[in-house]
Amino acid sequence: MAETTPVERTVAEVMAELAELEDPKARRVNEKHGDDHGVNLSRLRALAKRLKTQQELARRLWATDDTAARLLAILVCRPKAFEREELDVMLREARAPKVHDWLVNYVVKKNPHSEELRLAWSTDPDPVVASAGWALTTERVAKQPEGLDLAGLLDVIEAEMKDAPDRLQWAMNHCLAQIGIEHAEHRTRAVGIGERLEVLKDYPTSPGCTSPFAPVWITEMVRRQHDA
Repeated sequence: MAETTPVERTVAEVMAELAELEDPKARRVNEKHGDDHGVNLSRLRALAKRLKTQQELARRLWATDDTAARLLAILVCRPKAFEREELDVMLREARAPKVHDWLVNYVVKKNPHSEELRLAWSTDPDPVVASAGWALTTERVAKQPEGLDLAGLLDVIEAEMKDAPDRLQWAMNHCLAQIGIEHAEHRTRAVGIGERLEVLKDYPTSPGCTSPFAPVWITEMVRRQHDA
């Protein structure tokens, strides 16, 4: 009988612990959003904190194809340690929306290949992959807009957002709002595009939350900036 390595033993132990954290009620809620896991995220983060950073464990957990294990992998990985091709494969494997979002926000944004991936993904024929490219573009609009063609981005959004699949549409809409919020010289046009396309205009918004409808979102965030 072959001996198991410490990492293999740890993977088995972690998977058993994740199984113990499974909550059927949480799974029902998560599945409504396309996320097939039932682990409370606060408890998942507590487990990650205990495990600390372990890159090899992260790779093994990702390879299980289990959503909760992949979320944990993202929390215990070393974001800068992944190669560009590795991240491209991982994004295409990330079925669950939460895994996709965490991978982009917690790993890709901190990786030295993020700009190359942003450019490659933004024009990918797979709309879910393209949505990751737009999420990275939104990050640059807010934090590092130098070199971005903001008017060109607005051209693409105006032409394509209305008929884009849901996740790509959501990402493009976020970029539209971010341009309007952060860049006063493009604000009138950004609001106008939102008003004409009416994307997410009727999206149900909880009391106290800001509507994702770009004209409302832009106006509210700019007001808060002025009041701050």
